[in-house]
Formats: sequence, structure tokens, C-alpha cells
Amino acid sequence: MKYIIAILIFSLIILFHELGHFLLAKKNGIRVNEFSLGLGPTLVGFTRGETKYSIKLLPFGGACMMEGEDEESSDEASFQKKSVWARISVVAAGPVFNFIMAFVFAFILILCVGFDKPVINDVIEGHPAQEAGIEAGDTIVSMNGKRIHFYREVSLYTFFHPGEPIDIVYQRDGERMEATVNPVFDEEQGKYLIGFYGTGVREKGNVLESLKYSAFELKYWINTTFDSLKMLVTGRVSFNDMQGPVGIVRTIGDTYDESKSDGGFWVFVNMLNIAILLSANLGVMNLLPIPALDGGRLVFLVIEAIRRKRINPEKEGMVHFVGLMLLLVLMVVVMFNDVRQLF
Repeated sequence: MKYIIAILIFSLIILFHELGHFLLAKKNGIRVNEFSLGLGPTLVGFTRGETKYSIKLLPFGGACMMEGEDEESSDEASFQKKSVWARISVVAAGPVFNFIMAFVFAFILILCVGFDKPVINDVIEGHPAQEAGIEAGDTIVSMNGKRIHFYREVSLYTFFHPGEPIDIVYQRDGERMEATVNPVFDEEQGKYLIGFYGTGVREKGNVLESLKYSAFELKYWINTTFDSLKMLVTGRVSFNDMQGPVGIVRTIGDTYDESKSDGGFWVFVNMLNIAILLSANLGVMNLLPIPALDGGRLVFLVIEAIRRKRINPEKEGMVHFVGLMLLLVLMVVVMFNDVRQLF
């Protein structure tokens, strides 16, 4: 069951991404030759109008194959015959739809279990927070200028900025106060500590408040993805820490096994949380200016819009081809690492 759930989550996220490309292509009068879920040989498919709809053998991936997207076409309904702004909207629609999906799922999650306000429950005696005058019941407002909306953002901030002095703005009885905290390294836990704990209580608000915190939830996962990428680029984490499809399926499976003893509701909540993370992550990754990804295509389109002249299609195609080959190599390396960690 857990593997079926993992495939369904993957499929839904990818399908919605490709649906963004598909709908904007149709809106701009671009011919879509095939709309598929999965990769490899076709398992089942049917043609309706000008488009073939199919399900492929491998459940990871999908495609919205448009006329003239990667080749020359004289068809007036081809991708390249449309205005640069129409093409930009089609390419950007995939990641944007992933952000929309993450927002909708976040709204459902917050309606179900609420949100964790950054309220301090306990301050550890002799630790930096107590020495700075922070008390139980205080609400964290910001850390080094970064706005804090959830308590988990406090832990995440210290994880991505270990040992750095932190200027904390907090609220007590309606009054804003400030303190500077210098985290100390705890040998037993192997990490830097500020010296306070959250309440662990999630609060529910009305519909408008839930919508607001859904936006904060989306922002949280987008920022987490960017911060993780920074750690990878700066060498604070290695490629061995990256997870591909196999590793993600294992994580989903482990989460399912841990949740099912608590009942179907918590399985649903935890799977929903993973879907938010993956959808926001896919949106961010696809916007990176890497050839062959949506972000790489957007770079060429934006340059075209500025220059008012299209870049040589052969040169652009070669750049995307090289980028695609490198991405495939990276996928193989990551998948090999995933499989190696299974044993």
C-alpha cells in the first residue's frame, strides 16, 4: 500500500505540473501532440482531437509535448510561432501550478490540524535565551530580520545558520522586545542551542487566517528548498545526502509505517505534508536556470524578449541537449546512491 501511495503522490504532482503547461498551451492556441504521465513505452493511450493522452511504463515523470517545441515546424499552431510572452506563460505555468497545488494542500492541512505559532513554552536555565531575558509565553516575531510565522522556523533557522549570533524580536503581552542570543554548542545533542522550546500546540483559525498561514506554509517550503540548495553548493552537505525517486519513496513508506498506527487521519495528514514539500520543491527546482529545465528555457525566452530577437534555435537546442544529458547523469548517480543506501 505504501508504494502505491508514493506513486500516487508522485503522479499527482507531476500531472498537475504538466497540466499547467497543457492548459496554457491550449489557451495560447498551441498544438499539444501528446500529454503523458510517466516515461518510457506507452501502456495505455487514446487520442482526442489533436492530442494523444497516454500513461507510460515508468511512473516517474511526465510530458506535455507541443508542436514545434524542440524542432522547426511550419504549423501556425506550433510553439515557436507564438509570441515570446505566450511562450513564457506556457513554460512558467508548470512550476506555478506546483506552487498552486502546494498552497491548496497547505490550506487543507491547516484546516485539518492548524498551525504551530512560534510561542515559547519553556526556557532552559543557564542557556543563552534565559540570559537574554526571554521567558516562557513570549512569541518570536523575527530572527536576524527574518520574519517567523511558525515555531519550526526557529529550529530551521538555527540549522541553516549554526552558531551565528541571533537578534531576536519577540512579543510579550502585546509589547515588542529585542534580545541578542549567542547559541552554544551542545556536545550531547551535537548541535547549537538557543535554550528554549515551543509549545508543540497547533492552533486553528478562521478561513481567512487559514488562507494567510497557507501562504506562509508555501513560503516556508520554498525557503527551505533554497536554503538546502545553498548548503549543497557551499559543500555543507554532499551529493550523498541528496534523495532521488527511490529515496523519496522510501521516506514516504517509512512515514506511512510510522503513521498508520495512529489511524487513517494521521496517515492522510502526513502524506499531505509530504505532498506539499514535494510540490513546492518541484516548482523551485524547475525554475532554476538550468538548461533543459523550465528555468533554463525561461532564461532564453527572457533574453529573446529583451533583445526582441530569437536566439539561434540550433544553439539553444544544443545547450538544452547538453543540460539534459548532464541531468540524466545526475539522476543516475542520485538513484545509485538511493539504492546503495537501501542495503
